[in-house]
Amino acid sequence: MKALIKAEIFKLLRQSKTWYALAALLMIEGVILFSAYFQGKNILDILLDNLKKSFYFEGTLLNGNLLVYLILNTLWFHLPLILMIIVSGSLTAEYKDRTLQTIMLQPVSKWKFILSKYIVAIGFTLAVVGMLALTSFTLSYGLFGKGDLIVYLNTLNFFPSGDAFVRLQYAFVSGALSMVFFSVASLTLAVIFREATKTWIVSALFLILSNLLLKVDFGDTIFNRVFFAKLNDTWQNFFYFNINWTLVYTNSLLLCGYSLLFMAIGILLFHKKDIG
Repeated sequence: MKALIKAEIFKLLRQSKTWYALAALLMIEGVILFSAYFQGKNILDILLDNLKKSFYFEGTLLNGNLLVYLILNTLWFHLPLILMIIVSGSLTAEYKDRTLQTIMLQPVSKWKFILSKYIVAIGFTLAVVGMLALTSFTLSYGLFGKGDLIVYLNTLNFFPSGDAFVRLQYAFVSGALSMVFFSVASLTLAVIFREATKTWIVSALFLILSNLLLKVDFGDTIFNRVFFAKLNDTWQNFFYFNINWTLVYTNSLLLCGYSLLFMAIGILLFHKKDIG
């Protein structure tokens, strides 16, 4: 199993699209910071002019904490989309190149082979989120410094700099669970569709529908609380003044459960399907 995981890591890092994807994510992050550096202060001054007359803010409102929060909000569509393309491509490329048949001629268990791909996909996803968290904090604090964070979620919430830093860290951890779910789902879709183009289209559709259904209110039903599409903004709970930890823990466990379910389906289908 260790040899399979090492081989998958090697193949993933040798793919040029992996590095293009990482560069694209860093470029998106850079564009956000670049735009904020030249225009963000004027926009904030216009929006919050009246509030500044009534409240005292420590430091400037256009600070590193706000920028990290903005990066969080903008990345949660682009990031899973890019991750889904890279992760699913790790399998569809082997179907296309017919290297999968060669691998299966070796004394390799099918379920161990596909499990190693899931493990590497999860590790890669967590590493990418960790990289983005590190670069977001480093660049945002380096360029804009620290200060109070103001967030509008139903009402205006204000967080001191230290509290904001902790909440943003929690948000990245919570968001990582959502990213893992989408990565695992895309690999399962690759098992089903095999062809790269079909898999990418279905993966993108899956992501879009998940984001659309997130906004749909299904009323006071259990479906509205446990459906996977309703769990992917759990990270936003850290920016309410009082954090609902019960909801955060419940949603996180449900997301982990959905990820394991999709993984189990993918392993079962791959084990049963003819590779040829």
